[in-house]
Amino acid sequence: MRETLVPAGTRILNAYNNETFVFTQPCEETPTTRFDVVLGKGGSGGGNAVEHIHPHSDEIFTVHSGRVMVMIDGKKHFAEEGQSVTVPKGARHFFRNDWDGETHLTVAFPTAQQHLRFFLNLARWTAEEPAYFKADGSVKLLAIALALNAFRDHLYISGPPIGVQKLLFAALAPVARFLGYRLAVKPRAARTPAAKDEILFAQNL
Repeated sequence: MRETLVPAGTRILNAYNNETFVFTQPCEETPTTRFDVVLGKGGSGGGNAVEHIHPHSDEIFTVHSGRVMVMIDGKKHFAEEGQSVTVPKGARHFFRNDWDGETHLTVAFPTAQQHLRFFLNLARWTAEEPAYFKADGSVKLLAIALALNAFRDHLYISGPPIGVQKLLFAALAPVARFLGYRLAVKPRAARTPAAKDEILFAQNL
């Protein structure tokens, strides 16, 4: 049986952004990471929602109800029920609810990496670690450094060169740990070839 990080259907409210993460498929042993997001009015329009990039994976937003706006490299894209928007890897982007009701969508990363752990960590922080956030809901620099250094090559903030961010976060992450910052969900350890073979065998059962 595949191990799940949280029970399927776990919901975590990010009140800073008026968005709820719904971890519908919380198993890592899949080629694609998927989870749902429910956006309230104005959802993901502030707080810790910043323009960012995913350097190694596309990101696909599929709308089940409502309407979403996805800004990709400065251009607005809209999707309604049954429609999708794909953000190419490396493109700067952000998204927000584009109507007054709730918008329910699925977020998918075709290159899974450890995006499930990354976003579960962020979601748990918003619910469990208010000290890691400023009054406006933005993430404090040391928390950013800790997470983005631990989950390298998953997400970077738009603007500063990625190489500069990597150096900065690597330098600040030990400071964050010294001051008591902790990940809610850690990256998984590198697997041995034997462990990878076991996973492939299990997937083919």
